[in-house]
Amino acid sequence: MGISAARQALAFAGLEPQELDLVIAATCSTERVFPACASLIQHGLGARNAGAFDLNAACSGFVYGLDVARQFVQTGLQRNVLVVGTEVFSRLLDWKDRGTCVLFGDGAGAVVLQASDEPGGILSSVMGSDGSGADLLYVPGVCASPLDPLVNEHHHLVMNGAQVFKFAVRMVVDSTRQAVCDAGLALEDVDLFIPHQANLRIITSATEALGIPQEKVFVNLERYGNTSSASIPIALCEAAEAGLLREGQRVALVAVGGGLSWAAMVLEWSATTQTMAHNLSALT
Repeated sequence: MGISAARQALAFAGLEPQELDLVIAATCSTERVFPACASLIQHGLGARNAGAFDLNAACSGFVYGLDVARQFVQTGLQRNVLVVGTEVFSRLLDWKDRGTCVLFGDGAGAVVLQASDEPGGILSSVMGSDGSGADLLYVPGVCASPLDPLVNEHHHLVMNGAQVFKFAVRMVVDSTRQAVCDAGLALEDVDLFIPHQANLRIITSATEALGIPQEKVFVNLERYGNTSSASIPIALCEAAEAGLLREGQRVALVAVGGGLSWAAMVLEWSATTQTMAHNLSALT
């Protein structure tokens, strides 16, 4: 899925794979402990001149990845950076646990970040983590100690839904406010709000607390479920395809996930902003 989404992103950006300088894969459901998923995507694309690495911030990973890519481009170290959010959460689920297995889906989305002299692009970003909540949302690793009481036999997702809900609503509100303020804007200046598609109650509670009208909130959760780090690029792509993003519009992205982690970003859509691509499969 990641390779397919990346190919579409490159086609929309008008780039050949060999023009890529860097591939960043945001994922927490890699097929192998190593090599990196990004290396497999880089090879699948034929991007022989690109470096590649994975970034794991769970559901916040894609926004983290965008911010990391932005640093490479702004400093002039790289010109063309591919960021892919790709997940196969179906392999991490306990299908007997109806509290989690019905919530998640598999998917991938990709964007290309490039240097430009045109106005627009990323205006601000916020990243954060609170490791004291690590046990509220996690998947035991294959290298975990067998004496660790949190390890389960099949490395399935474990989630304390009630506590994650409270954390998610609070951090979506706080990080969105901070990112919007850092961009020199007010909440009413944001034209479209694209949250991580985790849970409709989280999205509704947070946006109501922020005073954001629901017509400014993009939601596709009912079609794909929670695709973790892939949810925001998929939603961003669909918003662009639906004609909801026009030149000069301000877009807020926000995500929360395991870690516990959070990230928010404000960007200005411009005529030179490259279209995204996505590839997904929904689980029911």
